[in-house]
Amino acid sequence: MMDVIIVDDEQAGRRTLREYCEAEGDLRVVGEFGDGTAALAAIRVQQPQLLFLDIQMDPLNGIDLARALQPTQLPSLVFVTAYDTYALEAFEVCAVDYLLKPFDQDRFRKTLERVRPRHADERQALLASLLTQLERGTRPSVEERPRLLAEFGGHLHVLDAAQVEMIEADRNYVVIRVGKDNFHARSTLQQAELALRTQPMLRISRSCLVNMNYVKEVNRTLRGDFILVLAGGATVTSSEGFRGKVKDYLSTLRIS
Repeated sequence: MMDVIIVDDEQAGRRTLREYCEAEGDLRVVGEFGDGTAALAAIRVQQPQLLFLDIQMDPLNGIDLARALQPTQLPSLVFVTAYDTYALEAFEVCAVDYLLKPFDQDRFRKTLERVRPRHADERQALLASLLTQLERGTRPSVEERPRLLAEFGGHLHVLDAAQVEMIEADRNYVVIRVGKDNFHARSTLQQAELALRTQPMLRISRSCLVNMNYVKEVNRTLRGDFILVLAGGATVTSSEGFRGKVKDYLSTLRIS
């Protein structure tokens, strides 16, 4: 029997995890918490074998909570979040897993398949590596090439930021253009812009970011807006409010 603690600042998220745990014969939920500070104290006392941990919480987020635990206190750790702008490729090679909301019971059980057989010493080493990669994902340096998780054809793909040609907002999602393919991710344009700050991303309208490394041709409309043709074949037009920004950027490319 594995003792489980659930940490999520959303009540609905805690309820879903509790119900999925209760459906498993070898899981016993011994605690639920809506904030990281209270959870940290309980984990130190109860020492569960499995921890479902939301990443984005205030004032103590999931990464800092995990860092605060002693190596001997580390349970099997599964991060849970609604955002996919972290270094998710780390989870594909580690013993712990990453549940992206919303998830169903089948995805939950695949997580348990990864968690159950792992040895404690191996788990601790992998978790330390994972946390390091997560921190890099939230604070990419100029030398790093961040990676994004996005969906295409019913599967999740890890994309190199340098391959992204364009991103457009689509309600609660963004459409990520790589070559001739369109990937989808649950995010905002502002979050995408932050995740791609190592690239020369230029906002050409309220809903569109363009990687200027992929602009192959520039034309003008009768109104003076810029028409940008990308390497993958996409064509996008700047809006009036962003015309000046595009013009200023293009002026830096002129040979003087």
